[in-house]
Amino acid sequence: MMRCAVIVFPGSNCDSDLYKAANSVEGMEAEYLWYTSESLEGYDAVLLPGGFSYGDALRAGALASQAPVLKALRRAADSGVYILGICNGFQILTECGLLPGALHRNSGLRFICDTVNLEVVNTDICFTSGYSRGAKQIRLPIAHGEGNYTCDTDTLRKLEDNAQIVFRYSGNNPNGSLAGIAGISNSKGNVLGMMPHPERAMAEWMGSSDGRILFESLMMRT
Repeated sequence: MMRCAVIVFPGSNCDSDLYKAANSVEGMEAEYLWYTSESLEGYDAVLLPGGFSYGDALRAGALASQAPVLKALRRAADSGVYILGICNGFQILTECGLLPGALHRNSGLRFICDTVNLEVVNTDICFTSGYSRGAKQIRLPIAHGEGNYTCDTDTLRKLEDNAQIVFRYSGNNPNGSLAGIAGISNSKGNVLGMMPHPERAMAEWMGSSDGRILFESLMMRT
């Protein structure tokens, strides 16, 4: 059994979606964990949901990156625990330094809610091994106002050289993200941040089941 912690911050609003998605995968067992928790011992994976933690005060993810649970999250990442940050979770991972770069306001300065085409750039990490190398395009929903990924030239080069760019927008770049980046990993591949919502694409009746493959890929690593 793979034990997963879904971290709940004040203002999280996708935590229940993420909780249900993880628990729908055979062999996964997710439970909520409050942001004041100081230990992540016993968990195989930690999931940071989307939403508006702390009302996006200062900037998205900034205050959540200082929450007590983040100290434990850094220790967990260093020890090889799988960390997945979705939307606001991705913003938190960049704010706390577990992933490089930053998420800015969308280039059109508008909140975007849509379903987009994505290229799975790297199928060699724990989160994406289930995606076919020959069929890399998938469809996932997005819903964000600050999904415009940016970083300096040296960081972009390192991301490309180390195969840390995991997802790219395919065709239309909805938010102006640098190099079409929709998701990146750390150098070890156990920390993934992504703006699209795989937990909202778990079955065909939801419009796409492509998100389920990500959770099943993670499950296969245990």
